[in-house]
Amino acid sequence: MKRLTVPARLAAVCALALLVLGGCAKDTVRYGDARGVETVTNEFGSTDLQMIAESMTRSMLDAPIVTANNLPIVTVQEVRNKTNEYIDTRAITDSIRAELQKSGKVRFAVDAAGMANQKEEIDRQQDDAYYDPEQTAEKGRMVGAQYRLEGNITSIVKQAKDVKDVYYKFNLQMWNIRNGLLEWTDEKEIRKTTTKG
Repeated sequence: MKRLTVPARLAAVCALALLVLGGCAKDTVRYGDARGVETVTNEFGSTDLQMIAESMTRSMLDAPIVTANNLPIVTVQEVRNKTNEYIDTRAITDSIRAELQKSGKVRFAVDAAGMANQKEEIDRQQDDAYYDPEQTAEKGRMVGAQYRLEGNITSIVKQAKDVKDVYYKFNLQMWNIRNGLLEWTDEKEIRKTTTKG
């Protein structure tokens, strides 16, 4: 077996060191502005969620049912995702609910998604001897919502050669539960176009 010369051995060690160190290189992580415009892809993203939540909240706060100062009690139903991509519609309605709640002009009753947890907590307090019976939540005392928020998000995707166009439409409605009347509705449209090259 032929021995490597010193320069050849040194070159081999350097090459090996570069491979090892290159494999250990770490990705750079940095914080960004959560409210900054995100344009990584033309798929639904954080900027779209924020634009929709802000638009819907502003519009609803100007609705006569809210400006009448009667603190409407609302429940939030699911927003149906009619697009071909995964969109967490609960994140959209959670953002809208948070902003409306902060305004102090709307109150929220437990929604269908939270009802099982609410009933479980009331049952737990009622059935547990550790709680003072005078301080536990009573069955039959929950307040029902007067209005129901529901909606949908749809998209139209067009692609030709080097251009991809995505159009989103988010629609939200507030229905009077007692009489079935539509009290408020609005929609937000977003168009995103990507050109390759």
